[in-house]
Amino acid sequence: TGDWGVDRILNLFLCMVSVGAIFAAAYYLIPRNYLAGLVLWMAGTLLAIVWWSWMLQSPYVMLFTAILPLIAVITISGWAGLAMQGVVILLVWAVGQTSYGAPIAGSSAWIITAASIFCVLLGWITRRELLVLADWSMSGFDTASANLYEMREQRLELEQSREDLVHANRELTRLSERLKVLELMAEEARQAKTEFVANVSHELRTPLNMIIGFSDMISRSPHVYGGRLPASLLTDISAIRRNAEHLSTLVNDVLDLSQVEAGRMALSRAWVDLATLIGDALSVVQPLYESRGIYLKSDVEADLPPLFCDETRVRQVTINLLGNAGRFTEQGGVIIRCRRERSDALISVIDTGPGIAVKDQQRIFEPFQQADVSTRRRQGGSGLGLTISKQFVEMHGGQMWLESEPGIGTTISFTLPLAQPTAWVPDAEQRVRRSLVADDEVGYRLRTRPSRATTTPVNVRMVVVDPEQTLQRLLSRYLPDVDVEAAPDVDQAVTALNRSPAQALVLNDSSPGTLSSVLGSLPFGTPAISCWLPGEHDAAKRLGVVEYLIKPLALDKLLAALAGLRQPVRTVLIVDDEEDELHLFARMLESQANKYSILRVTSGQRALSMLRRRKPDVMLLDLTMPSMSGFQVLEEKARDASIADIPVIV
Repeated sequence: TGDWGVDRILNLFLCMVSVGAIFAAAYYLIPRNYLAGLVLWMAGTLLAIVWWSWMLQSPYVMLFTAILPLIAVITISGWAGLAMQGVVILLVWAVGQTSYGAPIAGSSAWIITAASIFCVLLGWITRRELLVLADWSMSGFDTASANLYEMREQRLELEQSREDLVHANRELTRLSERLKVLELMAEEARQAKTEFVANVSHELRTPLNMIIGFSDMISRSPHVYGGRLPASLLTDISAIRRNAEHLSTLVNDVLDLSQVEAGRMALSRAWVDLATLIGDALSVVQPLYESRGIYLKSDVEADLPPLFCDETRVRQVTINLLGNAGRFTEQGGVIIRCRRERSDALISVIDTGPGIAVKDQQRIFEPFQQADVSTRRRQGGSGLGLTISKQFVEMHGGQMWLESEPGIGTTISFTLPLAQPTAWVPDAEQRVRRSLVADDEVGYRLRTRPSRATTTPVNVRMVVVDPEQTLQRLLSRYLPDVDVEAAPDVDQAVTALNRSPAQALVLNDSSPGTLSSVLGSLPFGTPAISCWLPGEHDAAKRLGVVEYLIKPLALDKLLAALAGLRQPVRTVLIVDDEEDELHLFARMLESQANKYSILRVTSGQRALSMLRRRKPDVMLLDLTMPSMSGFQVLEEKARDASIADIPVIV
């Protein structure tokens, strides 16, 4: 510090403080007033260079002032650079002539002046490119900022989506668990429904069997009741029996009704005379119309062709429509009209009832729907009749609709195709039919051109050996377009095949000996199919009884079973837990002019006791009984040698 005095150090400190204050002020002003802040910053920089040149006593420090015009051109404008260049030149020449600055030679002053001019020119040249670069940088910065903002927003959305997905997964898991519970509940409800339908079917079938049995007894053997019964009473009893048999047919198919919507109900089609079918339906509903004092007329076109349909279902539809029309008609009456409409049979039920409002016509065919609540309360009904009727008609390939005008009446019409419909054929049935066509015939068809002659399609024909006709009934029901010819034994079946060829011989016999013995006598190319379907005789053989009868039991079948024992029958033991059944069977046997002595018991234990004590000639046994079933009675009877040989009819 020998060359530096205290004054110089103090001046340096003051210079540094002043320059720092100027720079601080410039830093403060630039964000708020860009031009004022830059001017202040350049002034402070220029002051610092001059001060430093004076402190170091070196004129070359002044060369740094040449950079200031370049900065002014780039940061402010070209004119600002020229102004700063003028200030630098004046300052250089002024400082060089004073005693405060370092002595600047003329050559140094010119060098500084030339450098400042060069910097101004360089600034003018690079300003445009730098501005473009700065603009591009700012644009990139703005784009990056926007992308960053968008990315943050997307990240927030993704986070929200993730949270929503987690919530949805939780809800899905909860709903899945609930669905499993509902499925279990639905399965339990389905099983309960099945059990309920089965129980109701059984409970309905038992009283119906009583109605049918007693009405049959009264009609066939009126002398049992003493005296001559009036003809009008016998007519009424015949009507009771006819309606009970119709209701029994519907009860037997009650389990199938739940399958209608699933399309799994089978139709038992046959050729039916429409006039006869409508006449039967009219006889069923005639008492209703007579009790209400309204007329019932029919208008059936003459010479209508037969209809290929399920007679029971179509009769049910007709009875339902006539019954509804009769119940809802207070004055006037009902006309049922049947016409041929091109290839369909058009059946219309026209009433003079109150009619149906337009708003109710759309929902009248829906389940459990009627015109209004008061109608249901007054006339009754579940609201299922029209729904089931419409489904039955559609299953036949027809349509059902209504036309109604309030205050005038309602017309419900439906069509049924007169031509035999082309039914859907299951894959299994198609395979069976293909197997019934010989390979040579298929090859012949492939080798020859199509015939130009008009051909008539020929139905598949089968000869069925089935003494009990069980298999024949099933084939006729589920293969309506197959001609089935029944034969009681193999010899007559071979005779039928020789008389008229068939696609197959079907035997309801499980013994291999029967099949092998018949193969040699069949016409060439006719296959033999063994399709064993247990019938009543098979069931009787397996149970060890002489006959197997199915309720409702007809008198002629019961008498035929007793006659088939080939031994005198005087004492008959009847075993049934139903008192009405016992009474009915006893009435049947009593109708035979005191030919039989009848014993009655209501349980299996009493039956075994009666067998051991009275030794009847035959036992008529019900299989379904509480406490001790008929199967258990047969087992106990077989173990006791004293009663084992007593014949049994179940």
